Amino acid sequence: MASARTFGRWVLRAVLALAVIAAAGGLWYREEIGRLLVVNTLFDADRIVHNFSHMGDAFPTAPLPIGDAPATPLPDGPPLDLPAGVAAWLTETDATGIVVLDAGALVHQSTYLGTGDDDLRISWSIAKSFLSALTGLSVASGEIASLDDPVTAYVPRLDGTAYDGATVRNLLQMSTGVTFDEDYLDPKSDINRMGRILALGGSMDGFAASLSERDRPPGETWSYVSIDTHVLGMVLRGAAGRGLPELMSERLITPLGLEAEPYFLTDGDGVAFALGGLNLTLRDYARFGLMIAQDGRLGERQIVPADWIAESTNASAQTGPGALRYGYQWWLPAEPRPGEVMGRGVYGQYLYIDRVRDVVVVLTAANRRFREPGQTDRAIAMLRDLADAVVARR
Repeated sequence: MASARTFGRWVLRAVLALAVIAAAGGLWYREEIGRLLVVNTLFDADRIVHNFSHMGDAFPTAPLPIGDAPATPLPDGPPLDLPAGVAAWLTETDATGIVVLDAGALVHQSTYLGTGDDDLRISWSIAKSFLSALTGLSVASGEIASLDDPVTAYVPRLDGTAYDGATVRNLLQMSTGVTFDEDYLDPKSDINRMGRILALGGSMDGFAASLSERDRPPGETWSYVSIDTHVLGMVLRGAAGRGLPELMSERLITPLGLEAEPYFLTDGDGVAFALGGLNLTLRDYARFGLMIAQDGRLGERQIVPADWIAESTNASAQTGPGALRYGYQWWLPAEPRPGEVMGRGVYGQYLYIDRVRDVVVVLTAANRRFREPGQTDRAIAMLRDLADAVVARR
């Protein structure tokens, strides 16, 4: 009988221990499961607008301190009425906000669909253009000796992977040849597999290092591969020996004189989601665009070397005939106007810059039809119409 009671007590203790472990496991995974649920509904029609202005509620983040200096002024200019065609297009494409600068003066700002002037809005791939500017500063400092250095010189972890043999320039131009499926609508694609890793607190560096196949030799032709930008961030971190939020805050964000502290989404290791996780206000995106429009200068300060601005916004990548053109993480129309360049993100995010005429347009949206034929051409036409309207009234 005593033996039976002892056994019963042992079983009870074991059950209690398993219950504690299960409860602890539930607490441990609750945050990751919650993030996965957010990812699975991130672009749902009834949630997308809210999510795009509140990404920090669902993912871990890293702040980008802006310092104590006053924000770079954007003085009010004569208000610009949007052309009727542009206004209708904004409604059709679920625009959430727009800012227009004319030679540095704020001539138009509107927000839509319940969003606010001070919302920190997800950049998606506009973040890539910020990374381009940061690369120019790394080159200017001598941390990156040459764009033709191999990636593995700065990230030895990538020896033997698909990035072995690619150069820093290949990363900038998205010509690494790495096999990567960028189809946002296919749940099994590489880009969505990467998103799930991010949501579950996995390692973006580990994901990049797991890629082992190439479609073509590095440098042969252009192919849009978002993970290339993450690897570019790995190069910047390896060259400087510092984290990306710290580097960007010190070298780019603080000198720009922003009004609100931005943040990066991060993976489970605290590594910045460099290829699309930057969050700023509309006006602060415009300050970055104004710096690009003015050849790297903002106010009295040369923030990014002018020769880097010229080189990085040149259509140097080997894109196909008649297609959008590409520089160093910057887009250009198939037949660009002089000085015209764009940052561009999924679901209708645009940073449009006309460097010759000193016009900057920031547009955020929740356009779930962004992949439909003609959407990009229509966007470029509307952004040009808006720039023409700005210039016509001078």
